[in-house]
Amino acid sequence: MVSTKFNRIFGLDFLRALAISLVLVSHLTFLIFPNEVNLFITAVRILGAIGVDLFFVLSGYLIGGILLKQLKLNKTSSKDLIIFWKRRWLRTLPNYFLVLFLNVFIFIILGKQLPENWALYIPFLQNFIAPHPNFFTEAWSLSIEEYAYLVVPSLLFYSFKLFNKGNKQKLFLYTTLIVVVLLTFIKINYYLNTTIVSYHSWSISFRKVVIYRVDSIYIGFLLAYAISVYKQFFNSYKKHLLFFGILGFFGIHLIIFSYQLTPEINPFFYVFVYIQAVLISIALVFPYFITLNYTGVCFKPIQFLSIHSYAIYLVNYSIVLLILQEFFNFEDMSLSQKGGMALLFLTITLLISKLIYHFFELPILKYRDRVFSRN
Repeated sequence: MVSTKFNRIFGLDFLRALAISLVLVSHLTFLIFPNEVNLFITAVRILGAIGVDLFFVLSGYLIGGILLKQLKLNKTSSKDLIIFWKRRWLRTLPNYFLVLFLNVFIFIILGKQLPENWALYIPFLQNFIAPHPNFFTEAWSLSIEEYAYLVVPSLLFYSFKLFNKGNKQKLFLYTTLIVVVLLTFIKINYYLNTTIVSYHSWSISFRKVVIYRVDSIYIGFLLAYAISVYKQFFNSYKKHLLFFGILGFFGIHLIIFSYQLTPEINPFFYVFVYIQAVLISIALVFPYFITLNYTGVCFKPIQFLSIHSYAIYLVNYSIVLLILQEFFNFEDMSLSQKGGMALLFLTITLLISKLIYHFFELPILKYRDRVFSRN
């Protein structure tokens, strides 16, 4: 979900900017239409959820690529694994803990009751096997990413010790596939033993729970492997794959709309088909975008959103939107007033994100790259 300012690829910046834009627009509906539900609002909010799925595939692709590069350089020792984790943690943890404790501070200042188990947020256990608490709600996806970067990399480096003469790229593939298959059995248990009563109950009990969603990151791992091994194929057919990715994305949602598929009536579809189909359709567009270059008028806004996307993601809802909701009654506002509040929401979000990036995030990234070089 995160990226540095260095060694950038415009196409991936575009996808990252698109993902954070979908999240922001979906959260704007809670400000402009706080108590309304219709097809349009539902569609926008679903697109926000898909923005997070895009982040998952993007993160998996980038980190999978880093691991594959380490394999090619024969950096497969325990020391190399520790360095990999330290680089990851210095990328993700500082911002996370900064915003976590900001949330705690804000709750105390506003006199709100903190969740009894809020300390579980520190080891990312708040949604490991159970629904995410209604506090710092963006954190659900960060837990999924953190455990994804623990499970397969640790198994992968352990497999090198067992099969030290084996093909390391194949071990990467087989390890990732085995973990994905094993995680499928956990989903089977959910399907057989959980009663889904609504989209919301499915979302909080399945979509946002670590053990059911960690394999979303591994779709990106598999994508990185496929592009690395079959680079010529993906270069030759990138436009075809883009077409099928877009077609598959809209096709799966057209099926849902046409047949009115809902989680409570069609749990099998939502547990085993829907998210996987969305992730695969997203993955299919990557070969096109990783070769995309652009320097037009939209370049700087896209790069800005991409560079600041991690901070934007962390602060836009739990810090900015919920504070605005605390002091303003959006329900009684006119449409023009809501438009002004939407502009205020976006302005404050981008300003705070810019401050976090330049004065907190970027210095830590520079320290990381100085102390824990990839080379």
